[in-house]
Amino acid sequence: MPNTAKTIDLAACEELMRGGSKSFFAASSLLPERVRIPSIALYAFCRVADDAVDSAPEEGVVAQLRARLDAIYAGEPGDIIEDRAMAMVVHRYGLPRTLPEALIEGFSWDAEGRIYETLDDLHHYCARVAGSVGAMMAMVMGVRDPQALARACELGNAMQLTNIARDVGEDARNGRLYLPRAWMREEGLNPDAWLRAPVFNESLARVVSRLLAEADRLYQRGATGISALPRDCRGAILAAATIYAEIGSEIAGNAMDSVNQRAMVGSARKLTLLCIAKIRAQMPPRCDTSPPLDSIIYLVEACTQTASSPSGRPFPKRSFDERCEWLIDLFERLSLPQGRQ
Repeated sequence: MPNTAKTIDLAACEELMRGGSKSFFAASSLLPERVRIPSIALYAFCRVADDAVDSAPEEGVVAQLRARLDAIYAGEPGDIIEDRAMAMVVHRYGLPRTLPEALIEGFSWDAEGRIYETLDDLHHYCARVAGSVGAMMAMVMGVRDPQALARACELGNAMQLTNIARDVGEDARNGRLYLPRAWMREEGLNPDAWLRAPVFNESLARVVSRLLAEADRLYQRGATGISALPRDCRGAILAAATIYAEIGSEIAGNAMDSVNQRAMVGSARKLTLLCIAKIRAQMPPRCDTSPPLDSIIYLVEACTQTASSPSGRPFPKRSFDERCEWLIDLFERLSLPQGRQ
């Protein structure tokens, strides 16, 4: 593909990310160019695949996504901007197909309305829709160490648990329930009855609180893997984790009520957290060597069995301070009401 076409594809992917996830867009701006560019392509493909399943939750759509993956891995992506960009990432960094396949499988679970009875069941879902993305990002950064990859997947799971805790009401109004049903029953709640008429009460608050506690546990363990990342990538990843963890703090500040309101982190607070992350990333703790969650083992194994490493000419670098200045300018220009974070 001519360089001009590649530039157009990546610019379109960046615009998609800019409008789709302000938190991810903000944190990714702190990444060095050689990592930020493929991360944009990854985000775009993941986002478009998710939207495709949401808009037409049928088995045929999932089959089409898998066919698109066939073409991407054959080096012959269809005439779709996100597929062409994804193909560049797949072949440059040797991403095992297990990772995007896991993502699509998670989306198919959404489409079929799968039930999550236990926390372990939920972790298997999170591993697919978020842990897989953590693994892909780690591979783009050149990480192949099993412990570091496990921590990257666990950070993904933690972020997804935060999303679930934040979107309890919104998901319920769309007929979806991701809270562990066993936990709800322990609190005297009938999951199906609650889903038909979702209301907030103290019993539900305790369920949400338990979910956030599990997310915090994984944030703490997952963040130790940052020490295994390239130095110029650590700040951005820690910033993303810190901002997402702060969403949990906002939920707690709302008395765990994510049925009647949606927790958000304001721009000023994000800037503060980004600065804190920059400082903390200078001396990260040693990577935790605890065994990985059962749900992510197959993702880690797929990555470690792939010997490929990044190839080709690296993208130009900019200093961390230059990226921070750009980000501050971005937040100053963000005047529209915040949508999905």
